[in-house]
Amino acid sequence: MMRWLCRLASTRLTLFGMVFLAIGAGLSYDNPADISVWVLAGPLLLLALNLFAAILTQPGINRRPGLLMFHIGLLSICAMAAIGRLTFYEARVEVSQNSAFDVAAVDEISQGVFHQGELSQVRFVQQGYTVEYRPGLVRGITRSYLQVSDGRGGWLSQVVGDDTPLIIDGYRFYTTFNKGFAAILTWTPGQGEAITGILHMPSYPLFDYKQANSWTPPGSSEEIKFWLRLDTGMDREADWLLDVRNTDALLVVNNGEQRLELQPGQTANLPGGQLRYEALSSWMGYKIFYDPTLKWLFIAAMLTVLGLCLHYWDKFKHQSMTMIKDKQK
Repeated sequence: MMRWLCRLASTRLTLFGMVFLAIGAGLSYDNPADISVWVLAGPLLLLALNLFAAILTQPGINRRPGLLMFHIGLLSICAMAAIGRLTFYEARVEVSQNSAFDVAAVDEISQGVFHQGELSQVRFVQQGYTVEYRPGLVRGITRSYLQVSDGRGGWLSQVVGDDTPLIIDGYRFYTTFNKGFAAILTWTPGQGEAITGILHMPSYPLFDYKQANSWTPPGSSEEIKFWLRLDTGMDREADWLLDVRNTDALLVVNNGEQRLELQPGQTANLPGGQLRYEALSSWMGYKIFYDPTLKWLFIAAMLTVLGLCLHYWDKFKHQSMTMIKDKQK
């Protein structure tokens, strides 16, 4: 048993683990869908075993409190990082104004093999948002206004941003540069009930001059093309606040050779039914992140730093004592 522990504690194994970790980090950069999380979690677990064996078998480590604390901290970091990669979750979602978060709308999902969170239990309603821009369209502070369920049938107001996430059941929702406008439309077919929906336009102001989208009404084979002519007050040379409340938008409708311009509240008769432009709306894109080990990683990092400080403090104290004794001689 001791012989196997000594082999696990080998510095050669440490070197191999570090090389594999570097390769795994390169392969898993930006979480590509075709790369397994094990290319990163595997080397981390190997290094954790290596450190554990070294702590048990190396007197130079386990008999020095500061060095022991340092290695226990490193062991914890490796173990927590591996667990984090096996249980993490990342995704993106667009949430329309005055609409509730819908787990079915989540896209670009990447997750660890042991992730067991309950994203379907997250409850919040998107309100409006504001984004501050500096000259040159440099994005500043984003404020997204939410109504969040308190779990008791009530709702709480909360403001989130790029670095101030909404945190529910371990899931973190961060605002992103991906946000824009939408048109609320009602389609009344010649026969049947009216349906109302929200049509998202491309991200704004990234695609300022491409605010277009299309939709095919139910029961029709003819696509309707839409374009929003926005007046947001955008000024590329000065400070500017993006706010849907201060925005006007004309909806241009193209149906074959027919071209119409609609203000909010106006209707248009089209082949197969009637289209009503109800109002201008907006949508916010969120990055969803989940990692249950973040708090423990921070504690482990602090433990590692403290252990290293204690180790060097003991060395400094020992050297000082030796120098004093040498002078006394």
